[in-house]
Amino acid sequence: MIDLDAYLHRICYTGPREPSFEVLSALSRLQPASIVYENIDPLLGTPPLLGLAALEDKLVARGRGGYCFEQNLLLKEALQAVGMQVTSLAARVVWMQPPGTPPRSRNHMVLRVQPASGQAGPFIVDAGFGGNLMNTPLAWQPGVAQRSPHAVLRLMQDGEWYTVETQLPTGWAAMYRFTLEPCLPVDYEPLNWFTATHHSSIFRHNLLMERLTPELRTGLFNDRLVLRRPGDAPQVRRIDTLAGFDQVMRDHFGLQLPASLIDQLCERVPKGLDQFVTPAA
Repeated sequence: MIDLDAYLHRICYTGPREPSFEVLSALSRLQPASIVYENIDPLLGTPPLLGLAALEDKLVARGRGGYCFEQNLLLKEALQAVGMQVTSLAARVVWMQPPGTPPRSRNHMVLRVQPASGQAGPFIVDAGFGGNLMNTPLAWQPGVAQRSPHAVLRLMQDGEWYTVETQLPTGWAAMYRFTLEPCLPVDYEPLNWFTATHHSSIFRHNLLMERLTPELRTGLFNDRLVLRRPGDAPQVRRIDTLAGFDQVMRDHFGLQLPASLIDQLCERVPKGLDQFVTPAA
């Protein structure tokens, strides 16, 4: 069982521990603000471990972040520890894919959460969709647009398939699709291994980091630091020195990484590109 005291201290939560919507909202908001999304390990050739002990050591005790499987597995444990019913699901990412793109394997984890009996729900909860992090529960109301400080989202249904979409200036864009078939922790092991090791995975060739608070969305996409405040134009700058990477990690993401790791990152990260490196399968 998760060390709930340590987890709640890590995300700076001091409120009640009960299976209520208010607690669900608080944990959904605070984890992306405190435990940053990052794929440093896959980029440097180390597949993340998904066991609870490994997650607590890396994301809680050592103050690191993690990517989707790590983030949502940890959040699931915390939600269950306060008494919520959580179903783990697997999704196909379709974000920014042109029409007619062949379906990809399911490579993303998402949570379906029901607070205590008599409370509203269920909700879609996701602390691990890097590049477009969510920090509010998405009510299970297909077709209804739902506003958060940084985005307008909706859940759409087509038969057994559900799609989470976000509203862009050009219209609605699909993020990922899933069914209600539940997954066990062991089901994520091959998905994690493929995502972290296969040569076609963007996580093997690009640095993707994100931290989300109600006031600011901070992203690092390879060497591009992007700061987005609700209602404002994004601020973008390039990070092109070792000292610059170290400062960004500390000041913007709260990560104090060893100098050797910063050196490896600076060497590995593609420079001067506006798009991710996307090798062929």
